[in-house]
Amino acid sequence: MVRASPPSTWMQGLDLPSQLFGDTGGSDYELYEEDDEFVLTIDMPGFETDEIDLAWDDGILNVAAEHSDESRGRKKTYHRRFRFPKMIDDEEIAAEYTNGVLEVRLPTADSTAQGKEIPLEG
Repeated sequence: MVRASPPSTWMQGLDLPSQLFGDTGGSDYELYEEDDEFVLTIDMPGFETDEIDLAWDDGILNVAAEHSDESRGRKKTYHRRFRFPKMIDDEEIAAEYTNGVLEVRLPTADSTAQGKEIPLEG
């Protein structure tokens, strides 16, 4: 009789990003499309507004935050990059941080171009 071995637990104590080994639980963010914009909400409790940095670079939203608790000698950091498949109107990106939740609204740009026409020979 062959018995299945229990799942390995050697990684449980390690502080490794869940995306390395597949997402095993809930996620700290939600991304959905609403009307003509993407809405990204991220659970980021424990940070102050001035400790969060957002940057947009050619289709990638970079979210970074760092909080130092001097009295307890601890530092908390957050860093994630989100790639967006459509053109985003980067002049209209808006963000708000309320009650530990960061909400970023990324409106899609009106694209009048339908791509490049390819000549057909025959």
